Amino acid sequence: MRWNNFEFLNPEFLWFLVLIPALAIWYFITRKKGSAALTIASTKGFTVAPSIVSKLKPLLAVLRLTAITLLIFALARPRIVEVSSHTKTNKGIDIVMAIDVSASMLARDLKPNRLEALKKVANEFVIQRPNDRIGIVVYAGESFTKTPITSDKRIVKNTISEIKWGDLDGGTAIGMGLGSAVNRLKESKAKSKVIILLTDGVNNTGFVDPKTATELAVGLDIKVYTIGLGTNGTASFPYAKDPKTGKLLFRSSPVEIDEELLKYIAKETDGKYFRATDNNKLKAIYEEINKLEKTEIEEFKYYNYDERYRLLVILAGLFILIELFLKNTIFRSFI
Repeated sequence: MRWNNFEFLNPEFLWFLVLIPALAIWYFITRKKGSAALTIASTKGFTVAPSIVSKLKPLLAVLRLTAITLLIFALARPRIVEVSSHTKTNKGIDIVMAIDVSASMLARDLKPNRLEALKKVANEFVIQRPNDRIGIVVYAGESFTKTPITSDKRIVKNTISEIKWGDLDGGTAIGMGLGSAVNRLKESKAKSKVIILLTDGVNNTGFVDPKTATELAVGLDIKVYTIGLGTNGTASFPYAKDPKTGKLLFRSSPVEIDEELLKYIAKETDGKYFRATDNNKLKAIYEEINKLEKTEIEEFKYYNYDERYRLLVILAGLFILIELFLKNTIFRSFI
């Protein structure tokens, strides 16, 4: 029996089970009153033959108590419940992550560096959005779409893992990154459209003005969450390559993030601006965005009940019939 799916519809009837021990005691006390008795001065003239039938007379009480117990369980309506569910997404969300991949994203104020820390958190974010479509845009001195919005999370996760520095020209074109993300959502039919724009610098190149891209987002009813990535003060930035080894050389430089621009973009689009100064804060930001943008899901549950009380009623009736049969046949002379 599948006990994890077993239940009683009317469990309050099980309280009647406390009467069973009381009835058993009552039957035991009154067991001799139902038998005929003959009072004589002496039994010396009688030969007493032991009878197994007389010893089995308590069986009648056992049958009656068993029948009552079964009827009590039947009244409690035991049953097996099978539950199947079907979910329907009522409000889908299309999300585009616009990620800065300029050289400054290799700064080591986040561990092991800004870019790798972001990739880890972004991957976790994707896993938590099973019902939404997600796209990836990367930008530095220019921008391009790594993955159009898709519901295939495997593709999105693979794309995030493959993001690296060096694929685009130098600089930070925030306007172009935002513009490309807006363009990805232009034809979206989703109820809610969201861009998560992350940068660690200032807009210093590109032919799309960030404020123009913001106006486009507002016109298409796209909400933009902006994230400024980098510690306060200075950080270890790459500035050149070692000519012998080809490895990047690092030096401490001031962290510069155009927070005013990021706050403007978020405010105009009804989004929110965040500042991530370390790994934990970056993770907390994505968790907060995940909570802010909830997909509405309707769940339908279907219940199938397999009633088990009928068998108990049949067994109880059978025990009562057996008791009546024995009472009026085998045990008749003893009653």
